[in-house]
Amino acid sequence: MYLSRLLLNPRSRQVHRESGDPYQQHRTVMSAFPETLPEDERVLYRLDVQPRTGQMVLLVQSHTEPTWDGLAEKGYLLPEDPFSELRNPAVKVIDLAVQAGQILSFRLRANPTKRLMKDIPERNLKKGQRIALFEEPEQLEWLQKKAKNHGFAIGNVHIIDEGFKRGKTNDEQRLAFFAVRFEGHLQVTDPNALVQAVECGIGPAKAFGCGLLSLARAG
Repeated sequence: MYLSRLLLNPRSRQVHRESGDPYQQHRTVMSAFPETLPEDERVLYRLDVQPRTGQMVLLVQSHTEPTWDGLAEKGYLLPEDPFSELRNPAVKVIDLAVQAGQILSFRLRANPTKRLMKDIPERNLKKGQRIALFEEPEQLEWLQKKAKNHGFAIGNVHIIDEGFKRGKTNDEQRLAFFAVRFEGHLQVTDPNALVQAVECGIGPAKAFGCGLLSLARAG
């Protein structure tokens, strides 16, 4: 599996436009891959902003090796510094070997939702409809349920409200969803289930920058 790290060019109009439009950013990410991918292959990505510098970093995880040449040619990527060893884009093969009991740091942008069990007429909501979870206790409960199903247990966690993400499809259909970022530590309980969660993503809105579970050694 491949993990790409793209440092985005802050002077690019396309970068600024797409940083606020998840649908168009999805199209740009997918432009690095063949038009037809295996049905079971999921391309996951997340746009991070480094807190100290404001540098936008796009992480993309895939089973197919991407080709980012087109984005570099359009000025979408920050030009490489000839005096630095930092490559842009940087693409590496990742090893998902984890062990039961292992403590890892994690980051996950997610779209926590729940399915209504009954109608709520005063809000014009129907049974079976999915709604966003805005309260932190509900968001934490959602994450803990996902953790139980995906082979890990949550330790300490920090929840950052990222608000609504909005965009518009090519046929003018509006896109909107609520996102939060979870950061903290987890303990591996089922290595196989956790690896599958990393490969497939967690929760809704995976095509629009949610669901990528990033893991690193706890330090």
